[in-house]
Amino acid sequence: MTDTFPRPEWLETARFYEVYPQSFADSNGDGIGDIPGITAHLDYIRDLGCNALWINPCFDSPFKDAGYDVRDYLKVAPRYGTNDDLIALFDAAHRRGMHVLLDLVPGHTSEEHRWFDISGRAERNEYSDRYIWTDTWLSDGGGLPFIGGEAPRDGAYIINFFKCQPALNYGFARVDRPWQQTTDSPAAQATRQAMIDVMRFWIGQGCDGFRVDMANSLVKHDDDGKAETIRAWRQMLGTIKSEYPQTAFVSEWGVPDQSLKAGFDMDFYLDWSWERNGYNRLCRDTPAALDAEHDRSYFSARGGGSVHGFLDQYLPQYERTRDKGYFCLLTCNHDTPRLAPRLSERELAVAYAMILTMPGVPFLYYGDEIGMRYRVLPTKEGGYTRTGTRTPMQWGDGANLGFSSADPADLYLPVDPAPDAPTVRSQSERADSLYHWVRAVLALRDAHRALDAGAAFDVVAAPEDGRLFAYLRTAADGGERLLVAVNPGLSAESCTLPDHATSDGAPTMVLTRGDAVLDGESLTLGAQSVAVIAV
Repeated sequence: MTDTFPRPEWLETARFYEVYPQSFADSNGDGIGDIPGITAHLDYIRDLGCNALWINPCFDSPFKDAGYDVRDYLKVAPRYGTNDDLIALFDAAHRRGMHVLLDLVPGHTSEEHRWFDISGRAERNEYSDRYIWTDTWLSDGGGLPFIGGEAPRDGAYIINFFKCQPALNYGFARVDRPWQQTTDSPAAQATRQAMIDVMRFWIGQGCDGFRVDMANSLVKHDDDGKAETIRAWRQMLGTIKSEYPQTAFVSEWGVPDQSLKAGFDMDFYLDWSWERNGYNRLCRDTPAALDAEHDRSYFSARGGGSVHGFLDQYLPQYERTRDKGYFCLLTCNHDTPRLAPRLSERELAVAYAMILTMPGVPFLYYGDEIGMRYRVLPTKEGGYTRTGTRTPMQWGDGANLGFSSADPADLYLPVDPAPDAPTVRSQSERADSLYHWVRAVLALRDAHRALDAGAAFDVVAAPEDGRLFAYLRTAADGGERLLVAVNPGLSAESCTLPDHATSDGAPTMVLTRGDAVLDGESLTLGAQSVAVIAV
């Protein structure tokens, strides 16, 4: 096998929109978003400039972890609709030239899954080893979290996160207990095959691929390099990609050296605030979601510093993996506090200009295009601090801001009650809004091959003691070059243009926000400004 698998060609120009299904659009008035609601808004997503969707888990679930506790991988949760509704969404998206990824949760199921019920029976059966069980009810988990006293069998089960999420058995890289099995055991192989079957089923219905939840956590006691988890994924993805070469996979992994070697096409640069990693320094360098005063992230106009806090970690990873797949930036996701209101609309505009023009495939979280705000809310379905990022989409005026016709008390989560809550309607009516800026940036990316996912990336200016950041994107055929420059700070800054010229010898402004002045070989950006220049 080669180090990497061929990537789907369509990813080069993909622009993803993440949809949290229970919060996007309610079509039947029960207060919960659903699949027909998503289908009804495909034109909105397409017209915004996104040509692909990632839909968070929509499978049958007791929703103790918002759907990341799957009860049946092959059935749409009734609150979202039916399998036929999802197939209709696939068809409607494909007619519009759009692709759809589903969310796959391979590491664990719900405790209510049929497999787990059978696995917990006292007598041996075909599912006895589908999950990780200790050998007696008195055994500990060998350093792993475990739950006992919940099943007839003489043993306790290992969990991944919540008590309701028993870990599926992909084997142990290092076996140090009699009840642990190797990664090549029949049970581990059976688990891999079961997940291959799940993927085959939905691809057969029209799904274009999967975002994979906690993809790096399958094999227990794996080494830091995740060698056995990589081997497991290469087997599973190798099988699927040999049958469906245009199927795409993006991993929740955050280490592209590993994930792309495992066979994934894309990996996310995750907001790991506990490590103060590159994404964190770029977008949210404060432990508190609403703490603008002490935020030191690059995009904070007053608190931020040089872009090197991001670049020093990003560049080595990009250089090592640029030919193996895509390391993808995202505006936010369902697990991450929204950037607003900590960042102002002007700060968001600068941030999105960079995030949406960098290498890799961009991911835009629903509502970020209108500046939806993180809110401090009581936990819902295991969301805890994440709950405030999962509120209903704000479409327009009137009841529930257009999300649902239900009584407000019946909504999945409350809509933003603020009088100035941003909506699609209000943002659409204002020419200088964040919504129109996001549309312009996405349209730019669509129109220029220099901004394709795999187009070359070179740093032009990143002063250690300044705020300006400029980089060159070059089309694969070398024919088109775009210089992207952002200045999130409050003072004007300048940089020298690269020594390339357009065919007519003059650099040309393609897109600007704020103040941008070209003077010979120099570009000056005013405070909180952006420029994209053909050079």
